[in-house]
Amino acid sequence: MNPVFAAIDTISTPVAAPLVGTLAGAVGGIKLGLEFFCANGPEGIRTVMSGAAGLPLFLDLKLHDIPNTVAGAVRAVAPLAPYLLTVHAAGGPQMMRAAAAAAAEMGESRPRIVAVTVLTSLDQTDLAAIGVAGGVTDQAARLADLALASGLDGVVCSAHEAAALRRQLGPEAILVVPGIRPAGAATGDQKRVMGPAEAMAAGATHLVIGRPITEAADPAAAARAISSELLVGSALRGGAH
Repeated sequence: MNPVFAAIDTISTPVAAPLVGTLAGAVGGIKLGLEFFCANGPEGIRTVMSGAAGLPLFLDLKLHDIPNTVAGAVRAVAPLAPYLLTVHAAGGPQMMRAAAAAAAEMGESRPRIVAVTVLTSLDQTDLAAIGVAGGVTDQAARLADLALASGLDGVVCSAHEAAALRRQLGPEAILVVPGIRPAGAATGDQKRVMGPAEAMAAGATHLVIGRPITEAADPAAAARAISSELLVGSALRGGAH
């Protein structure tokens, strides 16, 4: 499976829908987030994904509320059939258990619930400002343990925490890694970034890549180039063993 999920960072359905159609054969999935959902609701998601040729949906809503509300939100988006759905690990164990239980009601078609540990826009200075002691890696590790102990399928983390979290969480945990920037791409508002091949080598299972694909002159070609880079990196890793 192609691990690249293209982040469609626009609130415009007329922009997003043809873009997704263009990418349908070049990426492994589509990520639509809170901004798009707030602007267009479930119907906008359906419209965009109708041209996705069956690609899995990563619905990145980062749910964070009391347990009953989060469980209700998981049930409410179930008709959209997301493959991945995010909650904030900082919501605590009861909230995460409620999300996992709501997802389990959907059986085999359930969304995989993954918890955001530390946003890739945050660094150690930012954590200190909100009262979190210790470094980014320590906080990500603490929240990742809590997420899996609460029944979730994995976490969202920076590539810089991926290797440590893979060792900590074992081989089955989903590790979704945003902040991926191919060689030569601008970092934008992300502070903790890494190249795609490096991130996969560190233990990522899914890569979230936005502007390097969506703002390219030829988004599908840009996505295919990243996939080629990943194939080369995988071959090199295989030859190193």
